Amino acid sequence: MGTSVQVTPLCGVYNENPLSYLISIDGFNFLIDCGWNDVFDPSLLQPLSRVASTIDAVLLSHPDTLHLGALPYAMKHFGLSAPVYSTEPVFRLGLLTMYDQYLSRKQVSEFDLFTLDDIDSAFQSVTRLTYSQNYHLSGKGEGIVIAPHVAGHLLGGTVWKITKDGEDVIYAVDFNRRKEKHLNGTVLESFVRPAVLITDAYNALNNQPPKPQRERDRDFVDIISRTLEGGGNVLLPVDTAGRVLELLLVLEEHWSLKSLNFPIYFLTYVSSSTIDYAKSFLEWMSDAIAKSFETSRDNAFLLRHVTLLVSKSELDKVPDGPKVVLASMASLEAGFSHDIFVEWASDVKNLILFTERGQFGTLARMLQADPPPKAVKVTMSKRVPLTGEELIAYEEEQNRLKKEEALKASLVKEEESKTSLVPDNSSDPMVIDTHNKHSSLDGLGQHGSRFRDVLIDGFVPPSSSVAPMFPFYDNTSDWDDFGEVINPDDYVIKDEDMDQGAMRIGGDMDGKLDEASASLILDTTPSKVISNELTVQVKSSLIYMDYEGRSDGRSVKSILAHVAPLKLVLVHGSAEATEHLKQHCLKHVCPHVYAPKSEETIDVTSDLCAYKVQLSEKLMSNVLFKKLGDYEIAWVDAEVGKTENDMLSLLPLSTPAAPHKSVVVGDLKMADFKQFLASKGVKVEFAGGALRCGEYVTLRKVGVANQKGGGSGTQQIIIEGPLCEDYYKIREYLYSQFYLL
Repeated sequence: MGTSVQVTPLCGVYNENPLSYLISIDGFNFLIDCGWNDVFDPSLLQPLSRVASTIDAVLLSHPDTLHLGALPYAMKHFGLSAPVYSTEPVFRLGLLTMYDQYLSRKQVSEFDLFTLDDIDSAFQSVTRLTYSQNYHLSGKGEGIVIAPHVAGHLLGGTVWKITKDGEDVIYAVDFNRRKEKHLNGTVLESFVRPAVLITDAYNALNNQPPKPQRERDRDFVDIISRTLEGGGNVLLPVDTAGRVLELLLVLEEHWSLKSLNFPIYFLTYVSSSTIDYAKSFLEWMSDAIAKSFETSRDNAFLLRHVTLLVSKSELDKVPDGPKVVLASMASLEAGFSHDIFVEWASDVKNLILFTERGQFGTLARMLQADPPPKAVKVTMSKRVPLTGEELIAYEEEQNRLKKEEALKASLVKEEESKTSLVPDNSSDPMVIDTHNKHSSLDGLGQHGSRFRDVLIDGFVPPSSSVAPMFPFYDNTSDWDDFGEVINPDDYVIKDEDMDQGAMRIGGDMDGKLDEASASLILDTTPSKVISNELTVQVKSSLIYMDYEGRSDGRSVKSILAHVAPLKLVLVHGSAEATEHLKQHCLKHVCPHVYAPKSEETIDVTSDLCAYKVQLSEKLMSNVLFKKLGDYEIAWVDAEVGKTENDMLSLLPLSTPAAPHKSVVVGDLKMADFKQFLASKGVKVEFAGGALRCGEYVTLRKVGVANQKGGGSGTQQIIIEGPLCEDYYKIREYLYSQFYLL
């Protein structure tokens, strides 16, 4: 029996809800992604609450709310305490995303689902990995290896590879094959024939017209430029620290090329911290960015045309005139983008430019309808200081609560002090002789008890003492030949303590707190939230241009056919998209395709049987290995036996082995072989799908490259021609490209 694998979707199947999936591998439970949406609906997390206590590890794939937004809430309310794994950018940018979400809502509501402390606590347990790093789990997860690989959607975005006993489980959602300005494309196509592939159907029905990136970027900037030249403003609702990085580079490049003077503003509560981290993550970005920095020390995120803002008041102070503002949140449910939309939507000259599909049920999704609404109802909220009777009532309530807390604290302290001092008659020289009823001692005891609280708050002298005594504790230290023995660990500042210190000040790398974040966190002025509903007349232009950074339906199908998993699990996508991709994959990818519903557990255990065997020393002493790339291979004739510990072992044959046919190992690409022959001075050219070598010899490749359902089929290379010197020379060159066993 193969490695046992069960998949249970907790959220995000047959719809576009947040992503959260439980994957059990031989009884070890992974929670892959722990997402929430911008509405923060607790009902979406009910399935997670039922299994949170059984989770052994959490894997995060992307640094946005849909993939990690529920992590602080789950750890606070559901008892989720498993270790968390992610890449460094997912950890850092995910932290900033949650800060921005909290601060955006705290300004306009009495948001209490989680606090900044809850966010810090949740991210303290994150172990950061680098791309392609094999991390071996221990304890209950012994034998399981996890490794993050490039997804190409967001900075640090991950395709997770989980390996157990030689079988791979791949989790790949929101991947992008196309190389962009700040990211390389996904490496998903490098995996072939995994036991299980879990992927999404989000873009299965979305086929983009093939268009070069440069042309797409030009169209994007042209739309913005026309609006600015017409005297209008442009609002781009964006995420906190994800796809916005690509948009900033596109705008920065074209502003430089065309010498445009229109101002660009990036407005979130953590905008400066976001760009600071982006500057330090160049090794996680595209090859072009890394090469540019290596050769010219030019950091792509030294933005010269973009101004970073952290409060709406800063934007209100800028001079009037056309401008571009990238503001969070992309859903328009909260944040600066919500308020700016309300202000700008009624002006026909302005443009609201969406670069990603809005989350289901949000204002952004409503505005992206075809045709868009002419008017929308929105709720405008703001926080104002308390005044008059409200302020007096608030202060009285706070004073009452403080007194209650002080009283409780004093009672607890007194109880602790009573139990902490235990009399020791054997070591105390000042002991009352209980057989001596001397009246003066009785009087002294009364006198001491009357003024007991005068000595020190909470001090209670033992009843056996002659007089009140302060407690003394003898802290003995260990000594050796060099002096007092110390523990070096007591003087080491732990990484997590440093990380916590950084997080407590807003995550800024230089230890500086974003101004708006600081004012909101440190402002203790009593306040309340006031709200009113408005009807906004939508007269501005509404345009959607796809900058989501996800592979489209055509690309997804091509990649799945190449990867050719043994079993395929589809998640996260509308019901229509999921069913469409399922039917396509059943015909063209593999015969085992699953699309489970929420909380439905499916068993995708491999049909292959895997056994662990020990290679005996007698066998290995006679094996001749040959180098093949990074590996060494050999042909082995052996028989299966058992060791003294009843473990399966391969032993030498007791009788001579029968001859076996030669096995050719390798994969010849005709184009590469053509170049090889040319380097040897052989005149070679392609003709009619075959390779003509010299005047008489022809090579052709026949057979099925990819069979239905996946892997490589049987292929043959046929060499044709008369038995002449050229024939034997070409054959010898051909053999040199393979390994013969």
